[in-house]
Amino acid sequence: MPSLDVVSTADLQALDNAINNVKREISTRFDFKNVKSEITLDRKGKCIHIVTGDGMKIKALIEILRSQCLRFKVDPKFLDFKGIAPTSLGITKVDIKIKDGIPRETCLEIVKMIKALKIKVQPTILDDHIRISGNKIDDLQEIMQLLMEQDYDLTLQFANIKR
Repeated sequence: MPSLDVVSTADLQALDNAINNVKREISTRFDFKNVKSEITLDRKGKCIHIVTGDGMKIKALIEILRSQCLRFKVDPKFLDFKGIAPTSLGITKVDIKIKDGIPRETCLEIVKMIKALKIKVQPTILDDHIRISGNKIDDLQEIMQLLMEQDYDLTLQFANIKR
């Protein structure tokens, strides 16, 4: 029986490469000269930490990070930007959470939409992803096309496609 998984996961290696390019770029930029700037990726906590001189530099670093993410084909929708927080000694920091998985409410919304289509497939919610099974691969491909057309404010990917 054909099946596929609908997931939403960020490629941490591509994100790490993007962050390394951001570090390289800020080391050569004139406006970051003599300014302590730091950007790190916490893989376990799925978070990016940025520390720099002031709010304008933070905004510049975020824009550089977004452009590098696009360059490495990491959708910026995976990045959940929190507020900019000033710390002591004129240093500003921001923590960017990496969204991973499909939220429960969105899973329920997707399952409801699939069931309303009256296509002979069976969606099942498994933690933070959805498995869709059906008798025909064409039905699954139709579901994939419909899900790509929808906007759920996250990047949906299709994995474990079995024929």
